[in-house]
Amino acid sequence: MKAGGAGQLDYPGIGGTEHGVAPAGYASVLEEVQLGTGFAVYRRVAAGILGWELQRRAGLRVRTGSATAVTGARVASGFGVGPFRLNAPCEVVWVHEPLPTDVPQSTGFGYGTLPGHPARGEESFEAMINGDAAVVLRIRAFSKPGNWFYAAGGLVTRAAQRHVTSRYIEGARQLAAEGLRP
Repeated sequence: MKAGGAGQLDYPGIGGTEHGVAPAGYASVLEEVQLGTGFAVYRRVAAGILGWELQRRAGLRVRTGSATAVTGARVASGFGVGPFRLNAPCEVVWVHEPLPTDVPQSTGFGYGTLPGHPARGEESFEAMINGDAAVVLRIRAFSKPGNWFYAAGGLVTRAAQRHVTSRYIEGARQLAAEGLRP
């Protein structure tokens, strides 16, 4: 299933979240939160990120034909009810897979907006573990409103983005503590 429907990525700087580069004129977000320590915590969070669990735990409905984030996978997430559901089609533009050894590393993905998304830009989710075994969630994004309607609601749009980001962080904290739900 191509959840995003027809269409191509519709913004400049494709892949920019992988290296923290946002195109000129785009608002950017960077959130980093320590989730705990140890490779068990890291692997739980990494599996949740790649399996769309952050989106689900943020309260978003996830539609995709791919069980995990892989480059080129399309996903439509949305919130709301019935005719008031806002759908956000995206395509995965980069993925970092976990390494099989216990060394400092990062796992995650970035996805970009497709036509029909309320914004234009990219968002990424990474679990990182450093040499001290500290596990950190990093969320990066750059965006601008997708059309005049969303531009007119700028304050509401930014508040919604902050709210969803806080829900992603809470979902990552749950994953760090308990792992995936059965």
